[in-house]
Amino acid sequence: MKLITWNIQWCRGVDGNVDPARIIRDARAFADFDVLCLQEVARNYPGLEGNRVKDQFQELAKLLPGYTAIEGIAVDEFSAQNGRRQFGNMILARLPVVQVFRHLLPWPADPQAPTMPRVALEVVLSTAAGPLRVTTSHLEFYSVLQREAQVERLRQIQAEASGHAADVWQEEKKGGPFETKQRGPAGILTGDFNYEVSEPIHARLQRPIADGVPRYVDAWTVANPGVRHAPTVGVYDKVQWHGREFCCDFLCVTGDLASRVRAVSVNLQTAASDHQPVLLELAD
Repeated sequence: MKLITWNIQWCRGVDGNVDPARIIRDARAFADFDVLCLQEVARNYPGLEGNRVKDQFQELAKLLPGYTAIEGIAVDEFSAQNGRRQFGNMILARLPVVQVFRHLLPWPADPQAPTMPRVALEVVLSTAAGPLRVTTSHLEFYSVLQREAQVERLRQIQAEASGHAADVWQEEKKGGPFETKQRGPAGILTGDFNYEVSEPIHARLQRPIADGVPRYVDAWTVANPGVRHAPTVGVYDKVQWHGREFCCDFLCVTGDLASRVRAVSVNLQTAASDHQPVLLELAD
């Protein structure tokens, strides 16, 4: 299975052009992906720099026929001038989708920081090896308080999902919303975490959670032991990132999947966003 995660900056390239087709074209050139996890997708936000695409969720879905498109809305608001506006994450999968969870992440008050709501979008995929959870998120940039709370919630979600692996089949509930669905401990966590590898919060994300709950591990270190993370921001955009290049976009897998990690790589050729896409290759 091949999975790409990418913060697409509302499809805005370093050249200033907003182009959903370029995003999909460059993602396809990177890999014949089974799952595409996107952050910073916009609907009806003409105020975003360069944005003339009214509904990016819809446009991106149209560009990938044969994939199931799942939206994870973090910001959902109304403007007297522009109507309803939404901003968040998206997962497009050509593997069968069993169910979807949208986890609003903690947003504790931090009055001095410009912040916005954040969401973790989780899909459970049906694979030859069993149910596989894929979660993508975009953690807070400006508030350390909020970012740390959001990491703790992601750890809690992993514990919850592991617990649901023991759910007993209820025959009398078949066909209704109470029907027992596939969900378990095996999972991939992706996204823009808005911190650097060396920060303690990255180690915190990977700490043991509870007995019987597989912890998250950084898939880059599994696939590339001893190799420094390739940069995922600042490679081409030297203005927003003040000439710095570093990694803040990660792919983590639960420990029970670590032996199946075959490769993790960063596409350093595309300038279709201020971030670079990251690819995970997982054995069946």
